Amino acid sequence: MMDLRETVSVAIDALRANKVRAMLTSLGVIIGSASIVLVVTVALTSQKFVISQIEAVGSNLVSASLVQTPDKSQPLNYELNADDLTAAKTEIPNVTAVAGLRELPMTVVVGGQVRPVNLVGVTEGYQVIRRLVILRGRYFDAQDVEARSKECLITKDLAERMYGLENPIGRSLRMGELTFSVIGVFKERVSTFGLTEIQKESVIIPIPLMSYYTGVDVLRTIYVQAAHPENVEAVQRQLTHLLASRHPAGAVYDVVTLTAILSAAQNISRGLTIMLVVVAFIALLISGIGIMNIMLVTVKERTREIGIRKAIGAARKEIMYQFLIEAFLISGGGAVLGILIGIAIPVTAQLLLPGNLRVPISPASVVVAFVVSCSTGLLFGYLPANQAAKLQPIESLRYE
Repeated sequence: MMDLRETVSVAIDALRANKVRAMLTSLGVIIGSASIVLVVTVALTSQKFVISQIEAVGSNLVSASLVQTPDKSQPLNYELNADDLTAAKTEIPNVTAVAGLRELPMTVVVGGQVRPVNLVGVTEGYQVIRRLVILRGRYFDAQDVEARSKECLITKDLAERMYGLENPIGRSLRMGELTFSVIGVFKERVSTFGLTEIQKESVIIPIPLMSYYTGVDVLRTIYVQAAHPENVEAVQRQLTHLLASRHPAGAVYDVVTLTAILSAAQNISRGLTIMLVVVAFIALLISGIGIMNIMLVTVKERTREIGIRKAIGAARKEIMYQFLIEAFLISGGGAVLGILIGIAIPVTAQLLLPGNLRVPISPASVVVAFVVSCSTGLLFGYLPANQAAKLQPIESLRYE
């Protein structure tokens, strides 16, 4: 124990005598270990963001829509309808909610100018699946749907454009030849940037009201929500068979899940992570070579010191341990500093990000960065340490 303490003390004193050299040598380790932590953190954050964006549409969802044939009208019995929703809810196991919708392009007059809006007719269960955030007013109730009340909900952007800072609840909204009363203002729980039926300026009404005015009782899209993620694939398969059995053979439906999108996003994120981690490991490899070069130079510079230590009784393993400890301190110190930098950057960035987006720090990445950095230092420090331990005392003492 005393020999080990003395060896560590000698190694620390040697590093103190060359502080600038030691810091420059550990710079590559600092960059490499910080890169590993940052790469994993960015990968986890992006994956979490993608998952939140997908789940904003609704979790465990299967959606179905009729594949439209360009330049060709399709029979009415090809279209999805309310009976398809009822059948999906009653005949497919592990289904917790269903909803349907239909969109129509409409216009509103704002400040004397006509602006396009997206009119969306929705069935019961839509709010359960989409989980829209009601900012003002309320959502439709059963009485609104049954009475076909001329009431609507509008997006936050449309409310600000039409009514400014005034309260839109109870105000009239005219779209084409139709006039509605605004009962609520909403937004998506997490923005889908117009990739769903909810556009920046959209109006929601109950589907029975839309069917009453248009005279057509069809749905463009139906949503089926599975009870658990593991049920999604089975629900997708059974919904495909159900629609095929309820409609003519010529009807083709696009039945998709968000799982495929999520899987693709995860694969892309994983590929980028692997590539960036490889770059980080290359940085550590270069830093390890730098440690080896500096330690070899150090051995040459301290040949006489090594000879004196051996002449007064220092064993070969003590000389080797001394230089290995120096290499470990350079790489380990650089790893700790790099890890602290790698943690400090995302913690600081968290203050600038939206409140619903968290930056997770992976404990595994911290451990891996430290272990790999220290292992790199020991691996590349072994050759100089072994060379120092093999020096002969007489030859070392005569070295100038």
